[in-house]
Amino acid sequence: MVTQERRRSAQLVPTPRPPAPGRDSLLDRASRAAALALLRRMRSGELTLVDGAQTHRFGGGGGPEPLRATVTVHRPGFYRALLRGGSRALALSHIDGDWDCDDAVALTRLAIRNLEFLDSLQALAAPLATPLQRGLRWFDRNTPARSVRRVRQHYDLGNDFYTLMLDPTMMYSCGIFGDAETSLHEAQTAKLERVCRWLRLTPDDHVLEIGTGWGGFAIHAASRHGCRVTTTTISREQHAHAVQRVAEAGLRGRVTVLLEDYRDLRGSYDKLASIEMIEAVGSQYFDSFFAACSRLLEPDGLMFLQAIVTSHRIYRSTRYGRGFTNDVIFPGGCLPSNTAMLDSVGRVTDLRLVDFEDITPGYPRTLLAWRDNVDAHLDSIRAMGFDERFLRMWRLYLSFCAGAFTERRINDVQLLLAKPWFRDERVRARA
Repeated sequence: MVTQERRRSAQLVPTPRPPAPGRDSLLDRASRAAALALLRRMRSGELTLVDGAQTHRFGGGGGPEPLRATVTVHRPGFYRALLRGGSRALALSHIDGDWDCDDAVALTRLAIRNLEFLDSLQALAAPLATPLQRGLRWFDRNTPARSVRRVRQHYDLGNDFYTLMLDPTMMYSCGIFGDAETSLHEAQTAKLERVCRWLRLTPDDHVLEIGTGWGGFAIHAASRHGCRVTTTTISREQHAHAVQRVAEAGLRGRVTVLLEDYRDLRGSYDKLASIEMIEAVGSQYFDSFFAACSRLLEPDGLMFLQAIVTSHRIYRSTRYGRGFTNDVIFPGGCLPSNTAMLDSVGRVTDLRLVDFEDITPGYPRTLLAWRDNVDAHLDSIRAMGFDERFLRMWRLYLSFCAGAFTERRINDVQLLLAKPWFRDERVRARA
């Protein structure tokens, strides 16, 4: 069962309410009219809006493939949320029960395909808005203490919950799918083996992992390649689970699990891995993160980084803003761009890029497999103390991300960075 503290941390919005009886207010009618006028600007895909006895259709063409979604409006709060703009308002409106959709992945893709106008306005407004947003974000930046609170809000929902959602490797990151028949477990195992091959792991290596997760990489690397692994997390739940898994695997002599912030780490390591952890660092701390990684590596060391990224244009205009994922799901999160990461690497380290690959195609399948696992265990999840509002939030989060990766609004990349004395320039063996 989840604790009362975890229940409170998950209760971000009110429980969905039934539609209010009676006639709409003047504000409701004005909001509906303005929102419908905005939706008439759709050009790509087709959106059907069902509001009581009225049905509206928008769009109808364009795009590389036909996309259709139907939104059923339960309360006029949907229109007000739509006019406020941004993913956060609409997501909270959905979680609060204002609207439902038959295909949230398709709806996300439709929104992205019709964002060009809003994106251009946002880019133009960035020079004016960014200084204020930056100032507000500075007071809310990911200090060590605040990072602990934020990581625990997401990752300390309960190991039992994540065990139901993830595969047996307990990897909470993009898998590598070989073909249509590849299972989630096979995809995650292939990803782990790819990381090890990119790093050229041997039994002589001492590897540092920043961002333990539930111990999947550390266990795989130590058991399959014989190396020593020191791995760190600031999530108490993940730490406890990883320690238990390491003991059960008989790897206590090879794997050390720390409960420490990356900024506090000391020592020197042959190799370093960080798998989708940088998104929790925050743009103000990219330099601190990469400087720490460089400091912790031997002069001939290698660093593997897997990161969820966005374009540099979107990064520059949104890095200090608040959206659904970086405020409701991952508080304080920030998706970097490739440019932002490599600029930081060049500014504060002596690391150089020696390999790069985009693995985005695997993420929609990964996310939808997680959503299928959640759907298959709804009764068990409810028995843990999670309510319907949480389930609406979580399914929307997984669907929203699947749509964003499908449309390449966000991407998943792997980078291999090397210290100056590294000389093994051969092409890595692909898993």
